[in-house]
Amino acid sequence: MAASAPQPDRKNPLALRQPGQPDTLVKVADSVEFGAAKVVLIGGPCAVENLTQILETARTVAANGGSMLRGGAWKPRTSPYDFQGLKEEGLDLLAAARKETGLPVVTEVLDPRDVATVGAVADMLQIGSRSIQNFPLLKEVGLSGKPVLLKRGMMTTVDEWLSSAEYILCEGNNQVVLCERGIRTFETSLRNTLDVGAVAVLKERTHLPVVVDPSHAAGDFRYVSALARAAVAAGADGLLVETHCRPDDALSDAGQSLTPHQFRELCDQCRAVAEAVGRSL
Repeated sequence: MAASAPQPDRKNPLALRQPGQPDTLVKVADSVEFGAAKVVLIGGPCAVENLTQILETARTVAANGGSMLRGGAWKPRTSPYDFQGLKEEGLDLLAAARKETGLPVVTEVLDPRDVATVGAVADMLQIGSRSIQNFPLLKEVGLSGKPVLLKRGMMTTVDEWLSSAEYILCEGNNQVVLCERGIRTFETSLRNTLDVGAVAVLKERTHLPVVVDPSHAAGDFRYVSALARAAVAAGADGLLVETHCRPDDALSDAGQSLTPHQFRELCDQCRAVAEAVGRSL
């Protein structure tokens, strides 16, 4: 009896790779392409704090081959008393940094009501780990037509992650990049456990680009570069790295933020790994 043809996945038919389907290339601001031979380096602070900080940090990113600038204008924090971001003012500062350096901007959106406001400035919308199953938000960013960086939830399985991507894809927006940022396990030596294996799994199961955030996985600047190198070796299409012009003064995630010198070293090391696996950075 002849083998039957593979059946399309009925749960996540848009997110999973169908037979013969090529990789999807996600383009941002006409200058960045996720899923191609070049590993996309995104750098910047956890939060936008002031003009001097974001400009100095953006210059560091641009000077070391970074392709995009990250920075939170709205910050979801575990405690309501922690710094929550500059909001609209933060967007203005990101726009100023983009104007000076030419780096496209990615920043997080938390509320469906803010998608239009954030999308008017950001070149790419980020869905953070805490919003992975905020389905109204996923639908709204899908309708926006903007490229989306979809972070994995801290306790989200690969299948659940792909289902969240499906919500965006269902709205006609196929410009989705998946971001592994570590998951919560019993291990406490790092902030989260980086699931490097998920990169290899996703590169086989989905046509969407996959990037890695080694900063949130490590939670400690000493281990960020090692995790970044592992991600590139495993086939990641990009890195999302936290760097700050003065990490000791950072209003959030100071312990995992790289200094300009450390960021430069990470870039050099990851560039060597990328070349070893037939890519560039």
